[in-house]
Amino acid sequence: MEKMSLYFFTAGFITVALATVLYLWYAWTRQGDAGRFATIFAWMAAALLTGSVITRIIVAQRGPFANMYEFSLSFGWGILVAYVVIERKYKLRTIGAFVVPVSLLLLLYALTVPSAVQPLVPALQNNLLLTIHVSLAIVAYAMVAVAFGSAVMYLIQSSHNNRVTTLPPADFLDAMGYRAVLIAFPFFFLMIVIGALWADIAWGRYWGWDPKETTSLVTWLIYAGYLHARAVAGWRGKATAILLIVGFVATMFTYFGVNLFLSGLHSYAGTG
Repeated sequence: MEKMSLYFFTAGFITVALATVLYLWYAWTRQGDAGRFATIFAWMAAALLTGSVITRIIVAQRGPFANMYEFSLSFGWGILVAYVVIERKYKLRTIGAFVVPVSLLLLLYALTVPSAVQPLVPALQNNLLLTIHVSLAIVAYAMVAVAFGSAVMYLIQSSHNNRVTTLPPADFLDAMGYRAVLIAFPFFFLMIVIGALWADIAWGRYWGWDPKETTSLVTWLIYAGYLHARAVAGWRGKATAILLIVGFVATMFTYFGVNLFLSGLHSYAGTG
């Protein structure tokens, strides 16, 4: 079963790579066949990675959240699933050129770290809270990836005065990024709250300014600032797009930088 999960992962990785190339080609040329095949490959990849996640859960008898391989698989899968749902709802393929590559990079990273199924360390033994905590993170990360893609396209489109015919109008992209953050923001908040409850059980305190806790809070505050700037100060356009990009960089640092380069109580999430 563990080998089957790896087979699903490998097939999913290859399919995501093909989808990425096709989405980039579609965004550049607006060639209809490239877009259609990109969507087909994206759905295939989502199905294959779902198979990898499910078989991993079966063989490990827990959620796939014990190490960086499993985290990367889960986050890459979550971003891809969120994207294909949004594409289907809004009939918008171009954003795939900016979101699907994020999923590919997470899966590419997963290829570089050990993939063997490992038992949970003591701090992770509360499987219910762990599953809820990481599931909330998957949704939040997926939606901020969509917001990031929208922000990058907005900056491209606005710098060309809406003359890039292969991209949606700047106003639409600005609204898309905002909608994505509206979904992500409460999930980020609940992720932090559940993490605090988990920390009290695992370490006897709700909050200890561990690097992971601190960077997660800072990331949430960046998105809080983004929402505040739009709702109260009336910010729109370039300034808010830059905030979305900064927020996504902070998200990726929280995920990669803290786990790999900063020591703390979350060191169990390393590459081993």
